[in-house]
Amino acid sequence: MDEQARFEMFAFWRTSATYRVRVALNLKGLKADERFVNMEAGEHHSENFLKINPMGAIPALIDRQAGSTSPPITQSLAILEFLDETHPASPILPAGIYGRARVRSLASMLVADTHPLITPRVVTYLTDEAGMDAGAIRAWRVNWFTKGLLAFEQRLATEAETGTFCHGEQITMADICLASIKIVLPIFKIDVVGTPIINRIFAACEQHDAFINAAPSRQFGAPV
Repeated sequence: MDEQARFEMFAFWRTSATYRVRVALNLKGLKADERFVNMEAGEHHSENFLKINPMGAIPALIDRQAGSTSPPITQSLAILEFLDETHPASPILPAGIYGRARVRSLASMLVADTHPLITPRVVTYLTDEAGMDAGAIRAWRVNWFTKGLLAFEQRLATEAETGTFCHGEQITMADICLASIKIVLPIFKIDVVGTPIINRIFAACEQHDAFINAAPSRQFGAPV
């Protein structure tokens, strides 16, 4: 089987989670045939897609090599770890157990503790059920982006393992997750101040082709 066509990914141009997987694929020199799921039209809630991911969340990765023996892989962190285990070249987790734990911890601060609070389904609930207006929604987003990134910055500033990137001199899963948050801040017109290390690391990531080519604005479906 052609290694370049091993994966199929259900994707949407704008989502942070899909961006993470695209970066990891690019770092490892892998490609996935993307199946565009138009979230703006509600296609992620369609009967067909809910059979792939009952949560209706993007992305979902299918390993064609496994055929029908393996279900679609969902949740971006799980996909990143799967790619690292099946394609260990250009690793996105450090070799040592403590380094791996640190990188996983940093990644989870963003993907588990920060990003879920500003996703469209959360904002829709806050708007429709909690009655929050546009100003309140913006304050909500600013609050959680700020708390998450300032805590992340504090760790980078106080932990000796921080280097050119979040963990030493190699891009890891933590950098991928950090970039996935930073890249959406302009969409919400939010600027979190007091994060010089985060800004430096993100600037270093932005120089890398794996991040450049994964940018939401370069994907199918993005507005011109």
